[in-house]
Amino acid sequence: MLPLIVRPALADLGNLTPGTPEFNLWVGLLFFIPSIVGGVFGLLGGYLTDLLGRRRILVWSILLYSFSACAASYSTSVAQLLMLRCTTLIGVSVEFVAAITWLAELFPSPKRRESVLGYTQAFHTVGGLMVTGAYYLAVTYAERLPAIRGGHEAWRYTLLSGLIPAIPLLLIRPFLPESPLWQEKKLKTGFERPRVSDLFQPALRTTTIAATLLFACSYALPFGAIQHTVRMIPGLAEVRKLAPRQVEQAVSGVQLFQELGGLTGRILFALLVIRIVSQRRRLRVFLAPALCVFPWLYFIAISKSLTAVHVGIFIATLLFNGLHSFWGNYLPRMYPTRLRGTGESFAANIGGRVIGVSAALITTTLSNTMPGEGHAVRLAYSAGAVSVFFLVTGLIGSFFLHEPEGNRLPD
Repeated sequence: MLPLIVRPALADLGNLTPGTPEFNLWVGLLFFIPSIVGGVFGLLGGYLTDLLGRRRILVWSILLYSFSACAASYSTSVAQLLMLRCTTLIGVSVEFVAAITWLAELFPSPKRRESVLGYTQAFHTVGGLMVTGAYYLAVTYAERLPAIRGGHEAWRYTLLSGLIPAIPLLLIRPFLPESPLWQEKKLKTGFERPRVSDLFQPALRTTTIAATLLFACSYALPFGAIQHTVRMIPGLAEVRKLAPRQVEQAVSGVQLFQELGGLTGRILFALLVIRIVSQRRRLRVFLAPALCVFPWLYFIAISKSLTAVHVGIFIATLLFNGLHSFWGNYLPRMYPTRLRGTGESFAANIGGRVIGVSAALITTTLSNTMPGEGHAVRLAYSAGAVSVFFLVTGLIGSFFLHEPEGNRLPD
């Protein structure tokens, strides 16, 4: 959602001009700070998932990010938007860990568990498609909608749509079962409180370090490159001559290809997960081609045409979402029940949302000094350089990834 609304929101709330150092700084901060906060509180959420149960934390995390996104639509300043983005990302960070842990423990059959995790994660991108549709409709029909804060800005209506996930959740909440593995462990053995230090005991130390750093490399791709792509579109030669509304529609068109690529990547992973057994091989199936696609998109395609960008962003997002789905299937298999939420949360939130998200600030800062004609080209070159660095690092790190022992979840 943020890639779509950050440019018009900063122009409206802060009167900032795209491409200026101040604008780039605020973009970096809006990507970076909420993710850092989300990562830190997400680690706490993983601990609470192990302590209080999977279902309870899952429900509250979804409610938190839904109502935070809704409240952000009424922001009156950039600082207020930043604060509400922080609470939104806290909910998102906790929800990922709680949901993956809960689903993994509901299905004892290894083959079925792998398929369920793979296909369920494909629905993550359905939310992105809904946001893209909401933005397009808001841009096209904003004047016909009730005013928010005395105006009809499309970015406000898009944020307001974040309330949608809370509606079905409230209806199905009484029918959601708790994880049987978590309940059994709690009833049989009492409850030993999870500790982060346990993740660095000899049996888990290498797994935790490797997974955390590789998750960081994966997460650097959207925050350092993919999510900045829509901000490049108004600077393309064939888009600059369009009317403002047509520019925003072109932006939402690129976002649509991005979300369709994400959905395709999730489905592709779900199909491959039961055919490729080796975890390292699964990871490299997506990492290796990404090392060709990302440089082509940001160093070449961005200067050619909007069609080339459509193709490039579709494939780039396909590959990233395959990587993201990989972690949802891999991490539950590496930690015992009492540490599963904490271990997943450490890798995903400290690795992804603290270390990996620093790529957002690197990209926006680097774009101020990159060569190139116009801020769109400089931003593209910066995104390309950052993505190549993290992809090469990820390929090297994949040689240190541990394979799980057996098909069952560790007790």
